[in-house]
Amino acid sequence: MTEHLDLPAPQVRERIAPGASGWPVLVLSILVILLSVTILIIGVQQEDFAVVLSLIGLSLLFGLAALIAAAGLTPVAPGEARVLQLLGRYAGTVRTDGLRWVNPLTVRRRVSTRIRNHETDVLKVNDADGNPIEIAAVVVWHVEDTARAVFEVDDFIEFVAIQTETAVRHIANSYSYDSHDAAQMSLRDNADEITARLSEEIGLRVAAAGVKIIESRLTRLAYSPEIAHAMLRRQQANAVVAARTRIVEGAVGMVEMALVRLAENDVVDLDEERKAAMVSNLLVVLCSDRDAQPVVNAGTLYS
Repeated sequence: MTEHLDLPAPQVRERIAPGASGWPVLVLSILVILLSVTILIIGVQQEDFAVVLSLIGLSLLFGLAALIAAAGLTPVAPGEARVLQLLGRYAGTVRTDGLRWVNPLTVRRRVSTRIRNHETDVLKVNDADGNPIEIAAVVVWHVEDTARAVFEVDDFIEFVAIQTETAVRHIANSYSYDSHDAAQMSLRDNADEITARLSEEIGLRVAAAGVKIIESRLTRLAYSPEIAHAMLRRQQANAVVAARTRIVEGAVGMVEMALVRLAENDVVDLDEERKAAMVSNLLVVLCSDRDAQPVVNAGTLYS
């Protein structure tokens, strides 16, 4: 069962930010800075004070323009994205790796889009039957929508960790550790189905943060130490009962086959009392956990 979550609609969604390759801007900025230095050197060599001021001002203007253009240069590593914010508003996301150029006035936040693992601590919770168990899980995830990861939650990494723990607790409370009914799922016997539902629930919980769940797996599942010994004895008893049941079913089938074969081949004519004695002896031999000791009967059942 998947818990219904009433999450607010996202306020922003990722979109590609306008930008260009940063290499032409870098080369142009270096050339403009060199031009600015050249103008400054020429200006200080002039004798006319007005010309000196004009050339120095022009040099400063070129230098300032080059610095402003260079401020827009943004290196983007593979597996990363840059979320742009202009005057408090979301301005887009840069995902193309390499040296990029964007609006110099934007604030750029680095967001990793690499695949990550999160492993929960060992949690002590009660299963559906009220038995205390210890459970832990590992979740594989990555950021799918960088805008929602930055603006919809305060810290998307912490958000994923808390929501994962919450989902693990809810799943553990929803199912029994070990079910006695074959039609009812249990944490121990239906690991694949349980982890699929765990992935689905975590995915619903972290969707608001723009995070996609790739896979989740239970890494620890055991009874708590205070009841582990008692539960182990119960499991052993169930195993013994199941084994004895299988043995009895097989023994009954073998006895039935023996009686049918004897009758078909006309080996011996058995009345009801002798059939009952034969069935009893065969069941004792087949169901016993020790080897049978053969006994030679020199008489009959009646003397």
